[in-house]
Amino acid sequence: MSWLRSYALLVRWNALRLRFLLPLFALVSTGLSVGIIVGFAYLMPTVDTTSAAFLATGGPTLGLITVGLVMAPNMVAQSKLQGSFEFDQTLPVPPMASVAAGLTIWIVGALPSLVLSVLVAAFRFDLDLQVHGLLVPAALLVALTATALGYGMAHALPAAAVGLVAQLIVFVTLMFSPVNFPADRLPGWLQAIHVVLPFQYMAQVIRETLTPAAGGISVTPYAVLAAWCVVGLAATYRLMTRRG
Repeated sequence: MSWLRSYALLVRWNALRLRFLLPLFALVSTGLSVGIIVGFAYLMPTVDTTSAAFLATGGPTLGLITVGLVMAPNMVAQSKLQGSFEFDQTLPVPPMASVAAGLTIWIVGALPSLVLSVLVAAFRFDLDLQVHGLLVPAALLVALTATALGYGMAHALPAAAVGLVAQLIVFVTLMFSPVNFPADRLPGWLQAIHVVLPFQYMAQVIRETLTPAAGGISVTPYAVLAAWCVVGLAATYRLMTRRG
């Protein structure tokens, strides 16, 4: 069976298997994104233009992160506990076709939260958002990177530990990552850590394609996210083939 045919059949198989859960996941990620946009504004005495731009773009970013780094790995862990993961491993398909199909389903499920939360943000803060042509590639890169890392985490950790680590990631990105606020509000040592981690770059590529800066689109965030994406995919492939 060819790689493309395997991929197409696995996309259909995953869509059928998750047809009842994906709408729920999309609803949860959208609620999180919109909740951040609306709720965090209440914590600020005044919401200036900069704060509004960060909330308007940070909310959608966290929605994509939640789908990729929380929901997707938890479903992989659940499939391991139920035995369906072992069944998938017996199918006569290339390992990366299986991974690519799963990534496709989760990315498609994550995109509605991006669209709806951006619309809510534009209405809530009366922002004149300027949609750049790179918005779709940027959103796809964020979703792909988050989900690739989530898959790698799900295959590297015991199934029982995946949920705990995923919750920790949500807590860190929500409270201590420069996603909803500028990095200069963090202590220096934490800023240095986020220079390496992908979270601030995920927010930056979304922000720069909705509220373009005077300097234009930065290349560095795309390069960093691409590197993290490769790391996640490589780790997933190695772990799947070693244990497959």
